[in-house]
Amino acid sequence: MRKMTIAAALVVSTLIGGLRPAGAQVLINGAGATFPYPLYSKWFDVYTKVNSEVRFNYQSIGSGGGIKQLLNHTVDFGASDAPMSDAQLAKSPEPILHFPTVLGAVVLTYNVAGLSAPLKLTGPVIADIYLGKITKWNDAAVAGLNPGVTLPDQGIVVCHRSDGSGTSYIFTDYLSKVSPDWQKEPGKGTSVKWPAGLGGKGNEGVTALVQQTPGAIGYVELIYAINNKLPFATLRNHDGAWLVANLAGVTAAAAADAAQIPADFRVSITDAPGSDSYPLSSFTYLLVYTHQADATKGKALVAFLRWMLTDGQQYAPPLQYAPLPGALVAREQAQIQKIVLPGG
Repeated sequence: MRKMTIAAALVVSTLIGGLRPAGAQVLINGAGATFPYPLYSKWFDVYTKVNSEVRFNYQSIGSGGGIKQLLNHTVDFGASDAPMSDAQLAKSPEPILHFPTVLGAVVLTYNVAGLSAPLKLTGPVIADIYLGKITKWNDAAVAGLNPGVTLPDQGIVVCHRSDGSGTSYIFTDYLSKVSPDWQKEPGKGTSVKWPAGLGGKGNEGVTALVQQTPGAIGYVELIYAINNKLPFATLRNHDGAWLVANLAGVTAAAAADAAQIPADFRVSITDAPGSDSYPLSSFTYLLVYTHQADATKGKALVAFLRWMLTDGQQYAPPLQYAPLPGALVAREQAQIQKIVLPGG
């Protein structure tokens, strides 16, 4: 009887100590950006076949929410299209590492009947639309960019994100570079004070608003426009070339600013120079604490990061994301060495 009691005590002690029996499933919790959510969903599904002992629970709640949950230690990793600011990093009791995962494009999608070809828009015109200075689709500023196109005398309904959003950061970062009025007010950020328009939660919410609202315009990640068969504008880039969003343009934007990517990978590549650079391009990031609190989860997260940077990149192009440049992958692999596991 005494032997059975001792054995039972050892079992209880093991469970309290947080040790997992061999073959037990590890659940990794994450939250954040909706911009890469289609790809992350694919990755998490595929990775369960690579390592059947690991499962992911990812909340697509926007970059701002992901950063907040990471800082509150309610998730194992955060996801954001906007690199964390110095002020945000200062709120963390320990260092946070940024891992670029892929590159993507933001597009301006619209709901304007009767158009047979994509609209052409420039950064300053987009800024004036979102500032409420241009309110009709047949305004001279829009018509002048689209000669020969009959634009309706229809009000423009501006659609934007209602949540803290990395997609908003990319969009407002771009507008701040191309419009002095936008830079002055409202500026750039995951959340800004929008001068006009309707708010939707997530890329999904903005997509739905544009679909349902005649005369609407909104900014979403490329795959959301493609999957919902929404048209999106051709944009004039930094060097004056007219470009449709595609993987080549996103890759060119990253290459143009490759020399400017700092050691911590916090960088903006919107409005990049080069005739082939799509202007609304960006990295998206996984955010990971340097010091992992749980050895088992930390080890599983490190293994996933290595897979994501190598085998995982092949799943990006079919979902309209651009793979990371090889030189950047090598730098990130080296950064993984900075992650410290308990007892390590």
